Amino acid sequence: MINREYYLRQLIAKQGNGLVKTITGPRRAGKSYLLFVIFKQYLKSAGVSDDQIVEVALDHGDQMVLRNPMELEKYIRSRILDTSVKHYVFIDEIQLSVKVKNPLMDETVIAEEDRYLAYITFYDVLNDLLGMQNLDIYVTGSNSRMLSKDIATNFRGRSCEIRVFPLCFSEFLSYVRLEKDDAWDQYMTYGGMPQVVLDDDSKGKRDFLSQLMKNVYQKDIVDRYHLKDDLVLENLIKILFSSIGSLTNPHKLVATIASVLNVKTTDATVKSLLDHLEDAFLFEKAKRCDIKGKSYLSSPCKYYAIDVGLRNAFLGYRQQEKTHLMENIIYNELVMRGYGVDVGVVTLNQRREGVLRQSQHEIDFVVNTGFQKIYIQSAFSIEDSEKRQNGILPLEKTNDSFRKMVVTSGNQEAWCDEEGITYVGVIPFLLNKTILQ
Repeated sequence: MINREYYLRQLIAKQGNGLVKTITGPRRAGKSYLLFVIFKQYLKSAGVSDDQIVEVALDHGDQMVLRNPMELEKYIRSRILDTSVKHYVFIDEIQLSVKVKNPLMDETVIAEEDRYLAYITFYDVLNDLLGMQNLDIYVTGSNSRMLSKDIATNFRGRSCEIRVFPLCFSEFLSYVRLEKDDAWDQYMTYGGMPQVVLDDDSKGKRDFLSQLMKNVYQKDIVDRYHLKDDLVLENLIKILFSSIGSLTNPHKLVATIASVLNVKTTDATVKSLLDHLEDAFLFEKAKRCDIKGKSYLSSPCKYYAIDVGLRNAFLGYRQQEKTHLMENIIYNELVMRGYGVDVGVVTLNQRREGVLRQSQHEIDFVVNTGFQKIYIQSAFSIEDSEKRQNGILPLEKTNDSFRKMVVTSGNQEAWCDEEGITYVGVIPFLLNKTILQ
């Protein structure tokens, strides 16, 4: 059993708060296990009986009828036999719920712009159930648009989100019991999907990740959005995985697809597919911000893989650039810790050969911690003095007093140079959860 203490603490803290708890994240990242095993065990240890826990798995064949929200509500109410005690409702893969026509309403007499009100959705059902004081409701889902972007509106502020990621490095290390350097090499290769970590066989790991990409992620997107041809989607995924940490935009991706596939597509199509990939939690988008101008730049941006193991499996374990893999893992760690993360741009005016020229320099991560920021560069190696200087130049030129950090490869403990810049190895950085506090 892999204990997801970080997420369990969040569930415990939100227990009984009168809101719908939505547990979101990529498929097979452990959302269902967190709720139906780990949290359930916690509740039972606190004296909650099995009769007080109502479990619904909408992806199970014998419960498909409950995808109808009216049937779902009927079933849940039938399970609440004792209204004097607290009941806990667990609903898995809530995005599989469908909307159905309200039999009490005549759609023909409703104005066209209001006809959506003639349908019942799971939002309506859960909002109704929240009116029962003895219910505590938890749902899981694998679609960010449905569960993150629309949820605030549909639940009218009566929900909170717990975002679940694949295992971070500290969770991975606590289970595998390898030496830190060996664990890091394995983590960079196979990532943190729980099923992969539990499998001791390298071939089993590779097969699982490959099938997960093909039969779950790609198939989910094709089916959910009724795509006629997944050739463009497959190659878009390949391009994004191959260029982790590189700036891009839909127009640039269209040109690359045309070059690689000799297939014409449009900026709008690629933008739509990028949205689908984000909604499936396969990629995270990092926007660029102008450090000195304190404004966001609309394009280009960066895309990071939610799990480097999925990325490596999809590319057939080619293109194993440790520099980019480390950068991707650091980004995921920062987001998992709850920080807002942007890509920083510092514009400098420099005189070269007597001509004043403007140049842009990148800070890998601008970490927003409320009223403060922390600038972080991911630098696999700083042994070359020229590369080191190029890496810290934008940090030195931000013209502010926010903390500045360089994360390098290896196990080096944190130290500061004379400019106040902190250097730390990636392993201590990932294991020290308070290093940015």
